[in-house]
Amino acid sequence: MDVWQDHEVVLMSAGHPITSGTDARLTSDATSGLTQDREFEELFLEHYPRLVKTLLRLVGSSGQAEELASDAFCRLHQHRSQHRSEENLAGWLYRTAVNLGLDALRANSRRSRREQQAQREDMTNAIPGNPLFELLAEEQRERVRNVIARLKPVQGQVLLMGSSGFTCKEIAAVLDVKPDSLYVLISRAKAQFEKEYVSLYGRAE
Repeated sequence: MDVWQDHEVVLMSAGHPITSGTDARLTSDATSGLTQDREFEELFLEHYPRLVKTLLRLVGSSGQAEELASDAFCRLHQHRSQHRSEENLAGWLYRTAVNLGLDALRANSRRSRREQQAQREDMTNAIPGNPLFELLAEEQRERVRNVIARLKPVQGQVLLMGSSGFTCKEIAAVLDVKPDSLYVLISRAKAQFEKEYVSLYGRAE
């Protein structure tokens, strides 16, 4: 039984530059700065919505997801100023954002650990749209997040991105791994997810 495949669906239900002929270096620096600003803006417009959506599935709060995404972009901006030769900026951004999300998830999990004794009476009568069904669905999402929080960061990253619609090619680029290595990583991440899930909640009947 592929426990991860059975449970990942629950996360899927959020002017002109000044120039001077006497100072070529100043002109070059200014032009470089404008180019970097444009590149950063384009990166933000391209990736911010998807980054928020990915983090929302992880932490379950749109407000927190937006804060984490903004934090990741701030860190990227600082990173670029120190490492201008960074080639895979999108990959660095997603790795940083998901790591921030995992840290937040662990903190959220610790705060809510006492509230994980949800009652399950009349489960067989639960139907979509009624309060009990919604309660059970949220409980299941919380379980998945708790398990992901126990995984190694790279394992949480690969499972989260896979459930968020990233292709294998995109995941490999973000994590900077070869496709063959990615398949092994995914397999091990799923196996570890199953192990942790069974350890916490037992096998589903």
